Amino acid sequence: MREFVFALEYEPGTNPVADVLADYPDTSVRSLSCHVSADSLWRVDHASGSEEALEALERAYQNADYFADCLVKDDCGADCEVQVLDRSDDALVVYTYWERTDVCTSVPHVALEHLGDGLLFETYREGRRYRWRIVLGNGAPIHQFFAALGDEVGECTGMEMLRLTELDPDRRNAEPENTLPEKQREALRAAVEHGYYETPRAIELSELADRLDVPRSTLSYRLRRAEAALATTFVDDDASIERLATPI
Repeated sequence: MREFVFALEYEPGTNPVADVLADYPDTSVRSLSCHVSADSLWRVDHASGSEEALEALERAYQNADYFADCLVKDDCGADCEVQVLDRSDDALVVYTYWERTDVCTSVPHVALEHLGDGLLFETYREGRRYRWRIVLGNGAPIHQFFAALGDEVGECTGMEMLRLTELDPDRRNAEPENTLPEKQREALRAAVEHGYYETPRAIELSELADRLDVPRSTLSYRLRRAEAALATTFVDDDASIERLATPI
């Protein structure tokens, strides 16, 4: 099995949820589940942020012109159901479901058509950036899928490949994350989640330090120590990470 991670970057006015997240930088949305069939898509998302931001997000989800993950910019005529499953001052859980029309498509639908069944999806949204993680079989045609996805998103959405790696349970059990001090693990996870290691960086070190409420120098030290442990293990184990040969 492999994991393929990539990101979409929505232009202003092309996605109501992205517009809200851009207006409220401290708000994020992560998937709890995401499922697709040839004829429909349904998912549950967990959003965290201020009460004002969550109210704006709820309105965006319930916008008559918005269908979760539909890549069609115009009215596609799909039937959509939106239901709030849980709501608090700082969290929102939303269920969405829609059935395809002849013109509807989405990232999971393109993946289903080109990568086949048995896919697992995980997403994270912050600002205009929408990060996708797909777990798939070793022989799946990644280049074909990504090219087809580029045709669907058009010019309104930027695309960036982030990584393609093997999923090796034996190696994961030996990863230094299991032996790193908790503070270093927390720093590393936050850096990855907020895009510190992306190119270009989605967040600077000082901003990440503010989010974690730690001094910049402390965060820098924890990341350097964690990175050193990762690099040492990578070299000692003669590990290899499969990378895409040709950027798109």
